[in-house]
Amino acid sequence: MKDQIVLRGSDFLLEDLVQIARNKVGITISHQAEARINKARDLIDKWVKDGERIYGVTTGFGALSDVNISYEDTKKLQKNILFSHAAGIGKDLDNDVVRAMIALRVNDFCRGNSGLRLGTIEMLTTILNAGIVPVVPEKGSVGASGDLVPMAHLALVLIGKGEAFVDGRRMSGARALKKKSIKPLVLDSGEGLALINGTQLMIALGALALHDALNLCKHADIAASMSLETLMGTRSAFDPRIHNARPHKGQIKAADNMLRITDNSDIISSHHDCSSVQDAYTLRCSPQVHGASWDAFAYVDNVIRVEMNSSTENPLIFPESEEFLSGGNFHGQPLALACDFLGIAIAELANISERRIERLVNPQLSGLPAFLVEDGGLNSGFMIAQYAAASLVSENKILAHPASVDSIPTSANKEDHVSMGSIAARKCREIVANTEEVIAIELLCAAQGIDLFTNIKAGDGTMAAYEVIRTRVDYMKEDRILSADIAKVKDLLKDGSIVKAVEDKVGMLY
Repeated sequence: MKDQIVLRGSDFLLEDLVQIARNKVGITISHQAEARINKARDLIDKWVKDGERIYGVTTGFGALSDVNISYEDTKKLQKNILFSHAAGIGKDLDNDVVRAMIALRVNDFCRGNSGLRLGTIEMLTTILNAGIVPVVPEKGSVGASGDLVPMAHLALVLIGKGEAFVDGRRMSGARALKKKSIKPLVLDSGEGLALINGTQLMIALGALALHDALNLCKHADIAASMSLETLMGTRSAFDPRIHNARPHKGQIKAADNMLRITDNSDIISSHHDCSSVQDAYTLRCSPQVHGASWDAFAYVDNVIRVEMNSSTENPLIFPESEEFLSGGNFHGQPLALACDFLGIAIAELANISERRIERLVNPQLSGLPAFLVEDGGLNSGFMIAQYAAASLVSENKILAHPASVDSIPTSANKEDHVSMGSIAARKCREIVANTEEVIAIELLCAAQGIDLFTNIKAGDGTMAAYEVIRTRVDYMKEDRILSADIAKVKDLLKDGSIVKAVEDKVGMLY
């Protein structure tokens, strides 16, 4: 793992963002980016002294953009924008999201279009590397002039205001800086607006959700393969000839994954000559359903990676031509649509997984003991695990309603179409969390089912997944508290142990 990641304003990778957000890797600014930043700032200083009329620098904001601000008041204007825009509501954002926001904002500034002083940008790198995490309420952004409200709360800590977490303790921004021997910043012309006028909350939430969704896809293929074996399904539906006849990339990948995971299965071989003609859709069409989600994630991945390496503030400074232009790169519509699409695609993985769980626990569909437990009646087994999965899937259906189809005008109708991208991103993250639980439940039930085939070996990948699960969760002979078992399997899902074991046996899953 890297000690620090160098930000250049380009080529910032999703994998690096996750390392910064979750593994406390630090950041630094490249020398080339420093030169671009300084050149743009020199122009801002010149234009302010010359009395140039620049939105948000020498004018008010939003519907107050026609109000001119005197040279003497330009610095006070920047502090005021942080105070006035820090109107956040709700629970605090998780630390990984806030760390991602800081890193993304610095990378945006490294492109040299913001006009911020280098020292101000370095202040962001300093607090991130020092382990200071600003307290940022999760609600309040409409995703149009960027994520103004959450970014204002983040920026308050730079000037010794607001609140922050340090070493897990909540304290004032002033105390947080003092604890790490950092002097508060005094904002200069244009800096308050530049700090808050970007899409970094939307990107942070969307990028972390995408990373987790890509991990979920592999686990969905593994869980479906385990369920297929337990339910005495056939591998014939994964034949590459079927999928090459309808060559969606995700579908081909998912079918290949499941074909390799179930390779050398004695369970499947044992019923080769049975009378069943076709499996249920949740087994037979798993590659088509999972694959469609894979393809959706590919689209979202492209949007996220573009946005991670873009300039999203307003106005934009172009040092090469010594011009500034006012535009709308802060508008979150690309991210709003992508996060809504991502949420829908993830929810579908949970939908089909829950139906496979139902087949596993229902003796009329599985041919196995009711609810996968001996001495049924005295024991309820995995009956209520399916209830819990159904609850999460139903919640996902509500959360998957797109936020991006809504818009409420703000700022006296100056901002008359907004994206609601932050809402789309927050919902998406919740759908991912719910779906992790559902897939964990399917893995847990499928492992129990495999144990009922006492003398027959499962496929190479299926057996590898089963063995990892059994290192943390024992076979259920009689009822016990299920939530603890689900949590243990979810931990294995989150840390990648199951995928690693399967890939060691069958090769890399797509």
